[in-house]
Amino acid sequence: MHYGIIGSGMVAQSLAKGLLKYGHRVTVGSRDAQKQLELASAIEGIETAGFPETAERAEALILAVKGSAALDALGQCGAGNIRGKLIIDATNPIEAAPPTQGVLKFFTTLDESLMERLQNAFPEAHFVKAFNSIGNAHMVDPDFGAEKPTMFICGNDATSKATTRVLLEQFGWEVEDLGSAPSARAIEPLCMLWCIPGMLEGRWNHAFRLLKKP
Repeated sequence: MHYGIIGSGMVAQSLAKGLLKYGHRVTVGSRDAQKQLELASAIEGIETAGFPETAERAEALILAVKGSAALDALGQCGAGNIRGKLIIDATNPIEAAPPTQGVLKFFTTLDESLMERLQNAFPEAHFVKAFNSIGNAHMVDPDFGAEKPTMFICGNDATSKATTRVLLEQFGWEVEDLGSAPSARAIEPLCMLWCIPGMLEGRWNHAFRLLKKP
């Protein structure tokens, strides 16, 4: 598939490399023309463009910006350019405030996730939550020995979730579908939990796994 990545930071770059590795076409979107040139030089095989052009060209998108910038970034893409498309939402609603004893602050509550806000703002796009509960170093080919980690996903559109599952399984993940968009209220706070060992002890080499009794 042709994936467009909205964002150009470390998450975007890690996912772009993974997509290329597994045979996908990749356009990375940035609002900064100089950043586009730098990325094209740094990651062989990708295309770069602005947000509207990236969204227009791609078959599916990955949203990889700060949570606080997500609505604005999608607005810059243009509603017409994202209509009917899968958008894998890797964002978290992290507040611009220091953590409390290792616990991040969110600008959402447990009654509304960031992904729900995005879905409500762009109802004709198909959002699927994924990649938000792991660091960029482990997003592709996560190596935790004999254990395959679990990526929790949710979204309203079954076809979009199926496409996301295929990609995640290519990347080496076990996938657990937790239902529709409101389930993002539970998935997004996994970012808080994942970050605590890093914030308190500098440990960022872990992942979640869902154990199921036979």
